[in-house]
Amino acid sequence: MLVGVIVALVGLLRLGWIAEFLSAPIITGFLAGVAVIIVVHQLPDLFGLPSTTGSTLHRIGFAWGHLDQTNGWALGIGAATFAVVLAAERIDRKFPGALIALVGSTVVVAAFGLPAHGVNVLGAIAHGAPRFGLVGLSWSALGSVAPIAGVVALVVLAQSAATSRAFADEGDYEVNVGRDFVGVGAGNIAAGLCGAFPVNASAPRTAAVASARGRTQAAGLGAAAALVLLIPAAALLKDVPLATLAGVLIYIATRIFRVHDLADMARFDRFELALALVTLLTVALVGVEQGIGVAVGLAVLDRTRLSARPQLLGRIPGTTSWAPMSATEGAVQLPGVLVVLFASPLWYANAVHFRAEIDGALGRAAGKPSLLVLDTLGMSDIDYTGSRALGRVLDELHRDGIEVAVARAGTHLRRGLVRSGLVERIGAVRFYPSVDLAVTALGPKSGDR
Repeated sequence: MLVGVIVALVGLLRLGWIAEFLSAPIITGFLAGVAVIIVVHQLPDLFGLPSTTGSTLHRIGFAWGHLDQTNGWALGIGAATFAVVLAAERIDRKFPGALIALVGSTVVVAAFGLPAHGVNVLGAIAHGAPRFGLVGLSWSALGSVAPIAGVVALVVLAQSAATSRAFADEGDYEVNVGRDFVGVGAGNIAAGLCGAFPVNASAPRTAAVASARGRTQAAGLGAAAALVLLIPAAALLKDVPLATLAGVLIYIATRIFRVHDLADMARFDRFELALALVTLLTVALVGVEQGIGVAVGLAVLDRTRLSARPQLLGRIPGTTSWAPMSATEGAVQLPGVLVVLFASPLWYANAVHFRAEIDGALGRAAGKPSLLVLDTLGMSDIDYTGSRALGRVLDELHRDGIEVAVARAGTHLRRGLVRSGLVERIGAVRFYPSVDLAVTALGPKSGDR
């Protein structure tokens, strides 16, 4: 229940924007990593081997080392199930191939006594009406479960957000992750009241619904209703072969391992592909939450790196317009003037890089400039670390005898510069509405050029 409260609060407080850190490569890598986990975990059931635990690599090694013990009946059932589900989708995605394979294989196992031939089955399962309510509720109990509830809530948030975003993109519909968090939180509270485990958005189960063209909550509600109705007949599930479940899950894994997306990323940008592969490997080999955390961290660092690249501007001859010299043919640098565009908030993550790039721009300038104009269009904000970095840049420019002007500073940025004392150091009169006005007012006169 505490997990549900935490997750629901994240949704109610409109913190669903955290899902925006999950880029397409992260989602693709996440799903591919989950697919690897699914396949690896199903290998013992598919080959009829004893179950095992441990890491993904340990499970792979175990299956490889025991291939000589493969049960042909189990492997045949799993392969047939996979083929039936695949054929059913090719015929009609609404055709219940998995259900047909489940019923058919269960009948075959029971009729021919295949458990005696080493085919592992589901066996007897506990069933009955749940008990509603909470036991042992106290402040001390809440304090003892709060840390682990926080960890589980983090996993639920990460996997639910990734799953929601992934299948929204696949189904071409909009998703409200904050609303999803409220729903998942409410589901966890209900699960807690009836003594169940915490719940979250499941990539394989969502893929199973999507493959059957389920698009609304009716699919989940229908499955829940069917499950309730089947509780009295749960004893019939004892002969369900585990190889059948393995075949269905491995098929689902093939659906969520998007090879074509990885190929598209490889053609687009190697870093984006590397981001997806890092997510894939971390999810598969370490864990879901670790994989998403690592990938988000790398993505933020990469965006910070790219945003902290000041561009040198040049004037387009015959106009008062200034444009990036690297992307605009004909833009030229005026003698004695260096115009630098920094189109990103200046904050602690890019402050050091900002100073280094300004130093590099001064070193690459044609001749020593007497004026540096900082075009702040896009620098919507500045934090304390950024203000200190800009202050050090001003110290260096003053020491070298280079004047400074600021162009196109927004209201929010000006407030930050006022609070830091940088407006006073630069001079309020040296803030201009355009680059050309700054250069015209402070740059070398035409006779001096």
